[in-house]
Amino acid sequence: MFSALTLLSLMAVAGVVAVCIKRIPEGQVYTLRRLGKPAGTLTPGMHVVVPLIERIAHKISITGYTLALEERVQVEGHARPETLRGRVWWQVLDPERADAVIDRADDMIRTRVLGALPEVAESNQEDVRARNLRLKQALNGSLRDRGVLVTRVELDLAA
Repeated sequence: MFSALTLLSLMAVAGVVAVCIKRIPEGQVYTLRRLGKPAGTLTPGMHVVVPLIERIAHKISITGYTLALEERVQVEGHARPETLRGRVWWQVLDPERADAVIDRADDMIRTRVLGALPEVAESNQEDVRARNLRLKQALNGSLRDRGVLVTRVELDLAA
């Protein structure tokens, strides 16, 4: 009986230890909540997380994301709506600030692209690269305070 109780106790301790240890892979950062409040970030490596008190809120990739867009938009000065098609590449620079918006980051970036488009799509003769560069700059100006950086924009307007 004593040996069965000892074995059961050792298995329980080993189970708790296994649940407490978190391995964060390279290229990711986990945000930690302690009793429901933000408690910081866990960088790549091995970490101990206390069950029932601490929990992983988000697993954030810091290597980058791609957002594909295909939207019908009305551009000022054009008679008919045009199709905005392409991709926006972005990444998280500050996981602590991005933690609040990471779940809805794609929608937030899509909304800001559509909001900034009238400002940067002024000229029909303008080079697509120049327009994409201005769009990238406008997006970074509005997303910087969220801990997000747009690294590349490849969007094209077609009738």
